[in-house]
Amino acid sequence: MKKLFFNRNAVLIMLIFSVFTLFSFALKPDNITVYMAGDSTMADKDVRTYPETGWGMPFKFYFDKTVTVVNVAKNGRSTKSFITEGLWQSIVDKLKAGDYVLVQFGHNDEVPTKKTATTETEFHDNLVRYVTETRAKQAIPILLTPVARRKFDANGKVQGTHDVYSEIVRKVAAEQKVPLIDHDRESQALLQTLGPESSKLLYNHLQPGENPNYPDGKIDDTHFSETGARKMAQIVLNDIKALKLDLADRIVKGANAATVAPAAK
Repeated sequence: MKKLFFNRNAVLIMLIFSVFTLFSFALKPDNITVYMAGDSTMADKDVRTYPETGWGMPFKFYFDKTVTVVNVAKNGRSTKSFITEGLWQSIVDKLKAGDYVLVQFGHNDEVPTKKTATTETEFHDNLVRYVTETRAKQAIPILLTPVARRKFDANGKVQGTHDVYSEIVRKVAAEQKVPLIDHDRESQALLQTLGPESSKLLYNHLQPGENPNYPDGKIDDTHFSETGARKMAQIVLNDIKALKLDLADRIVKGANAATVAPAAK
């Protein structure tokens, strides 16, 4: 009888432990991966190019431990070359249900003199492919218009440089019913707020002798400084929240996503 009583109690304890274990796993959120597909404005940078910073670099620090951000963006890539070089397939092969893919191209697609250039039709169709193949893995695509270059007219009004290709991204997002982050319009708005002079702080503008990586100085109105990369990442973060994506629930509490003007240099 004592042996039977012991066995019954042992079984009961094991059952209770199993229930609590299963319950704890049920409460714990699944780990997901956010993949980033894009060009130099998003990409991780080598130390030798510092302080040039892709906005994908600070972006990864806004999420809790359930999120891994994998930045596959590379300098000089277009929707076409990202595919032909196998970078896109490297994402597709690892995608799992619930993952996210942020897709941002245009800078290198829209320049006809570049080998990476795509026609408007090719750009459209490549974006559709990214969306379709992401969804086939039950992952979530997010399309982003290309982030703004710094360009002002003589009257200090910001000028768009991606008008045609940004509109194609908006069109594909509407056709495919994909979440859209209009990085072009929103970054232009930030530039306009800062104005022609202060907006230089967002880009890789350096005086001669200011940084050993650029002894002769640098005037680059396409690639970002650390401050600029953070501001562009914060625009994306704000939109993830505004779109009410499940990913927003994994943003660290207290993360400040306000796109405020940078401090004076």
